[in-house]
Amino acid sequence: MSEIIHILDTIRPFLAGIVLLAGGVIILIGASGVLRLPDFYTRLHAAGVTDTLGTLLVLTGLILFSGLTLLSAKLALVGLFLLLTSPAATHAVANAAHKAGLKPRLGTYHSNPPEDDTDVKS
Repeated sequence: MSEIIHILDTIRPFLAGIVLLAGGVIILIGASGVLRLPDFYTRLHAAGVTDTLGTLLVLTGLILFSGLTLLSAKLALVGLFLLLTSPAATHAVANAAHKAGLKPRLGTYHSNPPEDDTDVKS
């Protein structure tokens, strides 16, 4: 039994590092989505989804790294709070934008708008 505990204590920091790295990558992907996406609603969606998932992965990595302590229980409570409030906050921001009259961009997004030939003087 002590051999299994020793193996788990050896693997735990590596597993925590992998989960922390995955959370950081998810957060970076969300940040690039916020910078690259065309309108407010798609940016908000990218930020909301990756914020929740990335933060929970980072907190899970910290819980794994800290072991079975009071700190891990506090981190789990923070994760539960974020799991409940982050989607609600994202929805509230989107609802406020909709009520303020911000319309979603519909149609196909073109990164380079077509050039208009009407301004050319002959």
